[in-house]
Amino acid sequence: MTEPLLPTDHQHDAHPLTPDWVQDAVFYQIFPDRFARSGRVTGLNLQPWGDPPHFHRYMGGDLWGVIEKLDVLRNLGVNALYFCPVFQSASNHRYHTHDYYQVDPMLGGNEALRHLLDEAHARGMRVVLDGVFNHASRGFFQFNDLLEQGEASAYRDWFHVQGWPLQPYDDTRPANYAAWWDNRALPKFNTTHPAVREFLWDVAEYWIRFGIDGWRLDVPNEIDDDSFWQEFRRRVKRLNPDAYIVGEIWGDAHRWLQGDQFDAVMNYHFTRPCLAFFGARTLNHEMNERSGMGRVDPMSAEAFAARMTEVTQMYHPEIVRAQLNLLDSHDTARYLSAVGGDATAHRLALTFQFTYPGAPCLYYGDEIGLPGGPDPDCRRAFPWDESVWDHATRNHVRTLAAARHASPALQRGDFTVTHAQGEGLVFTRPHASGTAVIAMNCAHEAADLPAPDLHMPGGEAGTYTDVLSGQTFDLSGGVVRVPARGSVVLLRA
Repeated sequence: MTEPLLPTDHQHDAHPLTPDWVQDAVFYQIFPDRFARSGRVTGLNLQPWGDPPHFHRYMGGDLWGVIEKLDVLRNLGVNALYFCPVFQSASNHRYHTHDYYQVDPMLGGNEALRHLLDEAHARGMRVVLDGVFNHASRGFFQFNDLLEQGEASAYRDWFHVQGWPLQPYDDTRPANYAAWWDNRALPKFNTTHPAVREFLWDVAEYWIRFGIDGWRLDVPNEIDDDSFWQEFRRRVKRLNPDAYIVGEIWGDAHRWLQGDQFDAVMNYHFTRPCLAFFGARTLNHEMNERSGMGRVDPMSAEAFAARMTEVTQMYHPEIVRAQLNLLDSHDTARYLSAVGGDATAHRLALTFQFTYPGAPCLYYGDEIGLPGGPDPDCRRAFPWDESVWDHATRNHVRTLAAARHASPALQRGDFTVTHAQGEGLVFTRPHASGTAVIAMNCAHEAADLPAPDLHMPGGEAGTYTDVLSGQTFDLSGGVVRVPARGSVVLLRA
C-alpha cells in the first residue's frame, strides 16, 4: 500500500492549542438508530432489532437507550462519546437535516439529549455531536420554502439555484440546484451568504451553550472557505475553550490544522496502515475498495513503522496527540470484516490503536466483534445478547483502556520505533513519568524481539509488567518474548 508523503508541520511556526482532555480520551462512536432501543419512543414503524440493516428503514435506537447503557460503556473504559447526527431528519442516518435546533423526536427529542448530557457528565464522560453544515435536506424549512414559493422565496439565496423550476425528485430532469455529490436530497448551502453563515454559526453556538463538548464536522473541506471555519472556531471556543473541533478530512489536512480552524481530524492516515500490516494475511481487497478505503496492499513491519512514524510527524505534536484514531466507522466496512474475519488481526490493531499517539475511537460493536461490510451493513444493530459477544476482544479492549487511563506515557508520550522487521514491531512511548514499551508479533509462532535500549532518553532499567497478561519482564536480557499473533504492553512494575 502506498500513501503520499506529506509535508511535516516543521514548516509552520504556529503553536496550536488543543483541548487537554482529548489526550486522556477513549472515544466511542455511536450510530444512534442502531445502538440501543429504550422502548420509550412508541408508535413507530420499525424493523425488528437485529434484522439486516436497510438504507431506508429504522431500527429505533434512541438516546434514552444510550443513557441506559452509559455504565456499560464506562465499565469498558469509554470516557467520550461521538454521535453520528442526532437532529431531526427523514433518514435513519440523519445526515439529511430538517431542523438543526431539534433533536429528532424518534431519538427522544431535546429532553433526551439534555438528560444524556447530564448523565454522561456526571460520569466524567464528554459528548461530541456531528455537525452537518455543508448541506441540508429537502425537508429543511428554508429549502422547502424555495420549493413552495419558487423565485419569490425569501430564502432563494441560501442555496445554489441554477435555474427554474427546481426538480427535487424527478431524476430524469436537471435538479437546477447544487447538491452534495449530485444527490438532490441534499441541497448544498450557499455559505457565502451572510444569513447562511450566521445561521450555521448560531447552530454551533446553541449546542455548545446547551452543554455539548465539541463538534465532529462532516465533509468540512466542501465548505471551501477558511474564514468560515476560523469564525466557527472563534465562536465555539469563546463559549467553551475546551470544546473539541474535529474534521472529517480523509487526506492532507494541513490547511485546517494551523491552530485557527480544527483541533484535529479523523485520522484515516492511521486506519489504512493498520489494515495493511495487522491484516496483511487476510485482507478482503474487494470489501475495502467498495467501502471507501481504496486499494489496501499488505505492509511489512519495516514499511508500517516508517509510515506510522511519518504520520506522527505530519502535524504539530499538539495536533498529533489530539487526532481521532479510528480503525473503522459508519463510512467504512468494519475492521473485522475488512481483514477477512481474523479476530487476532483485530486485537493486534486494537493494541496499536490504544498505544499510539492520539485518541482511540471505537466504533460501536467493534469491542464485541460485530462484523459488517460496506454501508449499510456496517450499521448493524448492536446485539445485546451477551452470548453472541466475542468476550476475548471485549476484555482486551477493557484492559487496554484501563492501561491507557493509568499511563501518562500511553496518553502523552512520544513515539519511537526501536525494531521493525518482517512481522515483528517494537516501539516505545517515552515520557517524563516513565517509558511504555510495546512489542507486537504478527507471525503465527512466538518470537523473541529485541528489547529497546534501556539507556535511551526516558528509558529505565528494571522490571516491567505486561498489562495484557500480567507477566513480568526484565528487559536487561535484551529480548522480549511475544506470543504468536499477539503483543505485550509493558509498563514499569
